[in-house]
Amino acid sequence: MTHVIDAARIAAVRQAAATRRQVVVAGLVAALCVAFALAMYLGDYPVAVPGIIQSLFSPFTGLVDRGVDFIVLQVRLPRAVLAVLSGASFALAGIIFQTLLRNPLASPDIIGIAHGASAAAVFVIIVLGWSGLAVSFGAFAGAVLTALAIYLLAWRNGVTAFRVVLIGIGMAAMLAAVISYLFTRARLNEVQEAMAWLVGSLNASRPGDSIVLGGAMLVLVPLMVALLRGLDAMELGDDTAKSLGARVEFTRLGLMLVAVGFAAFATAAVGPVGFVAFVSGPLARTLLNGAGRGFLQAALVGALVMLVSDLIAQHLLPAVQLPVGVVTGACGAVFLLWLLMASGRSGRVN
Repeated sequence: MTHVIDAARIAAVRQAAATRRQVVVAGLVAALCVAFALAMYLGDYPVAVPGIIQSLFSPFTGLVDRGVDFIVLQVRLPRAVLAVLSGASFALAGIIFQTLLRNPLASPDIIGIAHGASAAAVFVIIVLGWSGLAVSFGAFAGAVLTALAIYLLAWRNGVTAFRVVLIGIGMAAMLAAVISYLFTRARLNEVQEAMAWLVGSLNASRPGDSIVLGGAMLVLVPLMVALLRGLDAMELGDDTAKSLGARVEFTRLGLMLVAVGFAAFATAAVGPVGFVAFVSGPLARTLLNGAGRGFLQAALVGALVMLVSDLIAQHLLPAVQLPVGVVTGACGAVFLLWLLMASGRSGRVN
């Protein structure tokens, strides 16, 4: 009789968790749709919903309004799509690192990977004199090389979260010093270009950016899903996981590479937009309240944070378009302070 009651309770808990996951996903998707519609509507030339729908389907219906189609398809749609894709990519990179290292502070913009991309981009702009797509390639290479350096320096018969976080923070400080040094030998116009990139912005978004980032996500997301199966055993501890036959280091290294890929491609597209990777995972898990790991929910939160932040950046001040990184940085700093105060009251960071 006891076993029957326990089984019923377990089934009820699982059903409640599944229901909560579905409700959170539905709510986030609805909020994202509203934000996307606002991104299509708001601007110097507002476009009503019927005009937006007609423009989006004009390639199939043949109903063309050149003015509206240009605003929707060439200006606002690429920007909104890039915001969604880059926000989801940053969020997935952040939650992978936070899950693997079991530390909410372990996101790409805290442990040095974003700094590696930034240092490489500044080097390309100031020392090599390149611009445009070359800066994106430089940022991608910088993120990958920095992640590899952190992993190799943290390796001692395996990788522990404590070493990765400490080495990553140290690497971030060193790369920040490199960026400062490069600024001291740059001309004013080069500093302006580099600073515009370092803040992170969607103001110069191009359709090609979304295509490259979307293609990368089509490869990285299935790899992530396949590798996540090994996390169940790893949550029991490395020694226990190894005794159960789990390939601990292979899974950890694979997930780290996938996370670096998400962060590198997103940074190459929009610059090192701060705090999106950092806040998305904790916010998603707060919404879930223990009802799952929250990878899908974190991706939706990241997309929503990026899109809403860009709307605020575009329309907060009249006649001024702020870089989206200004808004995410301000909001993310408040979240970081709240997290640190909460951890101070509880004595630990959850």
